[in-house]
Amino acid sequence: MGEWTVARSFSRAQVDKMKFGKSICVLNVGGTRYAFTREVIRDFPLRRVSRLHACSSEKEVLELCDDYDRDRNEFFFDRHAQAFVFIMLYVRSGKLRFVPGVCELSFYSEMLYWGLESAHLDSCCQKRLDDRMSDIGLDTLSEVDIVLSGDESQSPDESVPRTALTGRVKWLEKMRKTFEEPNSSLAAQLLASVSVIFVIVSMIMLCASTLPDWDTAKKNTVEEHRIVEAVCIGWFTAECIVRFLVARDKWDFIRHPLNIIDVIAITPYYVTMAMARAGMPGAGLGVAGVILRVLRMMRVFWLMKLARHFLGLQTLGLTLTRCYREMVMLMVFVCVAMAIYSALAQLLEHGLDLGTQNQDYASIPAAAWWVIISMTTVGYGDVYPVTVGGRVLGGMCVVSGIVLLALPITFIYHSFVQCYNELKVRSARCARSLSTEMLQ
Repeated sequence: MGEWTVARSFSRAQVDKMKFGKSICVLNVGGTRYAFTREVIRDFPLRRVSRLHACSSEKEVLELCDDYDRDRNEFFFDRHAQAFVFIMLYVRSGKLRFVPGVCELSFYSEMLYWGLESAHLDSCCQKRLDDRMSDIGLDTLSEVDIVLSGDESQSPDESVPRTALTGRVKWLEKMRKTFEEPNSSLAAQLLASVSVIFVIVSMIMLCASTLPDWDTAKKNTVEEHRIVEAVCIGWFTAECIVRFLVARDKWDFIRHPLNIIDVIAITPYYVTMAMARAGMPGAGLGVAGVILRVLRMMRVFWLMKLARHFLGLQTLGLTLTRCYREMVMLMVFVCVAMAIYSALAQLLEHGLDLGTQNQDYASIPAAAWWVIISMTTVGYGDVYPVTVGGRVLGGMCVVSGIVLLALPITFIYHSFVQCYNELKVRSARCARSLSTEMLQ
């Protein structure tokens, strides 16, 4: 490092106007130099590097790197040089893997420093990282333990590049984070708590409406019930509209599963009100009454709104998304076995005409009910075989059901653990940022 020269003599005018003076920028990472043009630096995939383009003073530059040589236009980063080589391979090829012989957590700290997350790793390396975190105990691994010195790249405001944003754009981004990320700020947590309260009140009202004495109570306090229902629906509607207005991409917002569920849960109330105004308020008006009852029950989808606020539901949704192939494979296993066993059960219990016909197995669809409750080891006892052949088949059905259901479970379990660790680390990062904000 003897060649390293540091230029510290900046006049006030130079500091105020400092922007890349040369067309070539040099990154010195642990003694290894990389030369890039200003245009490449501006659009660089690594967030810490791309932010250098927006720096206008030495102070801003030194917040991102460890030293700066103005004469050479060279930025020094005191980081692991070999790890950065692998990170640069990811920039070029799109594949990120661990450095052989380097601790997974050390490499992960380098990733976080440069603005990458565990999701950028290949699946095999993600599993290694999850196993490593599990070995040392994720609950005792704080963000300070992972990120070494000065991890500014993980601050809560960095989901948007730090370019010169207008006041309106900054306000929209702040509103978006408040409504979409419950752990991003204190206001977001308060808003999420209010939303959860409204969901709970709505579910209590929905459950109470099915009680036998509900109609009598509703007649006595009809206005109160209407007010509570209208307030809950008004809150959900306003929340959905605001989130749509502040969304970065309106089309992605519309396609998001949770947003679709929000619309499905809100729409029935307005459809019910429209039908009531059209003169169809009753529940016994034939098809209209059936539609009204179905629409009222669709409000149970409000419970899915809790997925935005609870880590467990988020983990479940992410696991099902990543394991849809395994879930389809499981359904195929069950359907094939059900078709085979139901046909054999119908033949043995009813089709052979041996004088002891079991009417519960009069058809293959009827026998399929017995097969599915046997394969899942539920066994209600409402349908059971009476012949020797049927009982032997029943034993084979139960054993094969246990085996078939267990085969894909291993893949789903590992995916669940991986998703849970990812979301837990992300939640811990947000909680740390929130604590810093409150202390300030």
